[in-house]
Amino acid sequence: MKKLKERWGVTSNLQLTIIFIVFAITGSTAAYLSKPFTDLIGLTKYNLGWLYIPVRLIAIFPIYNVLLVSIGFIFGQFDFFWNFEKKMLRSMKLGFIA
Repeated sequence: MKKLKERWGVTSNLQLTIIFIVFAITGSTAAYLSKPFTDLIGLTKYNLGWLYIPVRLIAIFPIYNVLLVSIGFIFGQFDFFWNFEKKMLRSMKLGFIA
């Protein structure tokens, strides 16, 4: 935990706990919302076949990114998650988005 706190620049165990809670809530919520989202835009198992799962996983990505910063803001950790988001996008060569 000490290395993770140093790497992320976290000062307290409470802050680290809040960060873990935000990651958990965000992941669960993004996975939950991906099915209604794909249904809304008309993508189903029947019209995509084996491509449905990869498309659904791709659909989770933008939902997850928006939720991560939003839920981080609600929990008072906006700066941490905004910097985390920018670093993640840069590592994926999508830094122009942030």
